[in-house]
Amino acid sequence: MSRKLFGTDGVRGRANAFPMTAEMALRLGAAAGRYFRRDGRNRHRVVIGKDTRLSGYMLENALTAGLTSTGMNVLLLGPVPTPAVGFLTRSMRADLGIMISASHNPADDNGIKFFGPDGFKLSDEAEAEIEAIVSGHIEPAQPVNIGRAKRIDDGRGRYVEYAKTTLPSKLRLDGLKVVIDCAHGAAYRAAPDVLWELGADVIPLGIKPDGSNINDGVGSTHPQACAAAVCEHGAHLGISLDGDADRVVIVDEKGRVADGDQIMALLAGRWADQGRLAGRALVATVMSNLGLEHYLDGRGLRLERTKVGDRYVVERMREGGFNLGGEQSGHIVMTDYATTGDGLVAAMQVLGAMAETGQTASELVSQFDPVPQMLKNVRYAPGADPLSTDGVRRVIADAEARLAGHGRVLIRKSGTEPLIRVMAEAEDETVLSQVVDDIVTAVEHAV
Repeated sequence: MSRKLFGTDGVRGRANAFPMTAEMALRLGAAAGRYFRRDGRNRHRVVIGKDTRLSGYMLENALTAGLTSTGMNVLLLGPVPTPAVGFLTRSMRADLGIMISASHNPADDNGIKFFGPDGFKLSDEAEAEIEAIVSGHIEPAQPVNIGRAKRIDDGRGRYVEYAKTTLPSKLRLDGLKVVIDCAHGAAYRAAPDVLWELGADVIPLGIKPDGSNINDGVGSTHPQACAAAVCEHGAHLGISLDGDADRVVIVDEKGRVADGDQIMALLAGRWADQGRLAGRALVATVMSNLGLEHYLDGRGLRLERTKVGDRYVVERMREGGFNLGGEQSGHIVMTDYATTGDGLVAAMQVLGAMAETGQTASELVSQFDPVPQMLKNVRYAPGADPLSTDGVRRVIADAEARLAGHGRVLIRKSGTEPLIRVMAEAEDETVLSQVVDDIVTAVEHAV
């Protein structure tokens, strides 16, 4: 089935424009309720979390109306990280979890992510079935079976307590000065609380959400703010989360930024040494740097690549029985701890390594020398298909031939924004720049 609503991470778009309207959210809620409500008894429940976007109120109310109209009982968590929704869906024995967030996108965007009763994101097949229900007639519940809704006041506290358990009980973070940038997003209270309760000297950034400042000059897509604070305060480490806290980048004590590839390299090596890296393999996407692959090869470990999207990483992990994976952008998935990317828990593994080894952040998160990589984005009008034109195809083929044996090219549409992402890797940075610029120019002309 051709999908029009769901992308690589749920449904996403500009607030108050298709598909992020109150009307569509109501239909999505009703369709999901009908999909998960397997019998006529009024006992099914769904947990809903959100980040700090102003449009979250609108979408939360609309989803609640749709869900209760089909007999689902709704438990409203308020602002919590995306991994908290995955955790609480399973912990609270819910049939469905929903996170209202557009992750790292600007405040004017929003999104709806669905989790199954096991706490994992829904499969493509399940999303396609829900989308089919949306486009048809949705049978409402009988009046006696209409669902109820109520606020859950301790959802964030439950997640905080769980997150702390992912650090070995013998470890404390005493003596570590940590900058935590919460992007004015979903973790603005939970993340500083966890680090403080574990003993760290916490310097918080991005903890004053106003509905429109999420990811604005802060967070994992703008780590410069965190880096500046690390240098200003002489911190041992900086942690920069995105708007829903499912991704993270690390800033070392020198103010240098380490992406998800370096974090995964550190964890894969440590877990392999400890005999806990399942299958002696790491699952990552086609976007991860060749340097990571070379590093793992040198350690006798394997890199399994998937298409872009943390959900596809998780699917491969579950298929192969692997317990570590993620994306270069900072989604780090550790199925020993969480069902989806968890930026805070991933950062705590780095802090745990610092506490155990006495090494600095710069020593721990620079495990390999990355192959020079360049990524540029070209925005296009929704519905257009610039990659299908002969001119663009010809330029891409020329680039692939030029880099054969010395690098690679990856061109794809973003699954969350109307962008063409042009990425290439090559040892020769001059050639790399020329190849990327040629493709970008061709795509711009096609647009």
